[in-house]
Amino acid sequence: LESGADDYVVKPFGIMELQARVKAVLRRTYREDKQVIVCGNIRIDPAAREVTQDGVKVDLTYKEFELLRLLAGHRGVVFSRDDILQTVWDYDYTGETRTVDMHVKTLRQKLGDDIISTVRGVGYKMN
Repeated sequence: LESGADDYVVKPFGIMELQARVKAVLRRTYREDKQVIVCGNIRIDPAAREVTQDGVKVDLTYKEFELLRLLAGHRGVVFSRDDILQTVWDYDYTGETRTVDMHVKTLRQKLGDDIISTVRGVGYKMN
């Protein structure tokens, strides 16, 4: 910890504990990131909570913005629906929900179909 680690896990450990610790670190680092994110023609300014595409402001809801920020901040990384629900909604739900799918659909309508890819059986990633 004195060398810069955020946390440690003592063996033997449970996979649920490991997942919870990783998610906690991701939440802390994700919320601290206030730098402008640029993905192609899309510019995301977390401090101003503004998204522009080709210089034109795009109006997004709070959750749409947070979802886009998560995916763009980790471009190319596939997030499962559960990971997105936990990170964006701070919601740990083990059943079936279409909330993430509907928000991805509206982001695609506002920004273009080729912005977010579906990885079949896994989740979503930013192109």
